[in-house]
Amino acid sequence: MLIPVILSGGAGTRLWPLSRELYPKQFLPLVGERTMIQDTALRSIGLPDVTAPIVVCNEAHRFLVAEQLRQVGVEPRSIVLEPAGRNTAPAVAIAALAALSGGTGEQKVQGGPLLLVLPADHVLTDIAAFRRAVAAATAAAREGFFVTFGIVPTRPETGYGYIRRGAGQSAVPPVAEFVEKPDAARAQAFVESGNYFWNSGMFLLPAQGYLEELGRLDSAMLTACRKAFDGAQHDLDFVRLDRAAFEACRSDSIDYALMERVSGVLMAEGDFGWSDVGSWVSLADIWPKDASGNASRGEGLFLDSRNCLVYSPHRLAAVVGLRNVIIVDTKDALLVCSKKADQRVKEVIEALKKKGQKIYL
Repeated sequence: MLIPVILSGGAGTRLWPLSRELYPKQFLPLVGERTMIQDTALRSIGLPDVTAPIVVCNEAHRFLVAEQLRQVGVEPRSIVLEPAGRNTAPAVAIAALAALSGGTGEQKVQGGPLLLVLPADHVLTDIAAFRRAVAAATAAAREGFFVTFGIVPTRPETGYGYIRRGAGQSAVPPVAEFVEKPDAARAQAFVESGNYFWNSGMFLLPAQGYLEELGRLDSAMLTACRKAFDGAQHDLDFVRLDRAAFEACRSDSIDYALMERVSGVLMAEGDFGWSDVGSWVSLADIWPKDASGNASRGEGLFLDSRNCLVYSPHRLAAVVGLRNVIIVDTKDALLVCSKKADQRVKEVIEALKKKGQKIYL
């Protein structure tokens, strides 16, 4: 049994002012007609032995999740509500507990379910290639391995972590090393080597095996997650984790808590047009461009300008004589920044919080 696990806890701060804390990027149609969480839920349909997904999300987003999935005909196995953000390692642990319990405390699932862990805010353009990568990963996960998806890099990106492929000719080779976000020179060397892949944050792993390894490496985290799940309340379509127990859980990513510490992790190679849409520059890479490299949504007029991005659905935005500039115009906020500074957009959120301005919400 293959259970998709959709992690929808992100706030998308680097896509402000379009992405807000109470309406983050996964609920927006940034690329096509559907939102990113809708596309995420639909892309696993048709995989062998696949079931309905488990969604782990912020409690404040529960109705957004339920309604957006209903709109595309997806009835989730369960929607688990986090009372506080604790990063991906506890979220996957909660999903594993839900998978093994049947999702709602019913009769336990037999046969060792596999979890296909998918962030809700990623874009994939080649779904057939994605499904081939999942098929290769599934065979390895059924043997008890943890599999991460490494993306074939298309540029020397400094905003992503990397995975170094180990030796061997296997379709799902071992991981030799997880590498932190590099500087520009190292990123260029990584791409040229052909042995480094972007760390996608997608995984395929056995639910029971994940809990066993978490218990071995961080028993306190597993205990907190068990208490939070065992004490959960069932409210219509939602599973509300016990607040006190979950807030007592240490916050950590699945990479740091497990994947970088478990022996024998494998990597399924992904070449399926992946993007985490983590910034305006990454979105500009996806949107269609004119002959000068300018991309726009809404009304953008470019004169003597190159490699600019405009989001302006409410009025005309004329861009004259500019290079590598981002302009995002919403009803209540305007962002203007250079592409080189796009990773700093999240600093605007911190500045607004210090000023007591609620526009980031």
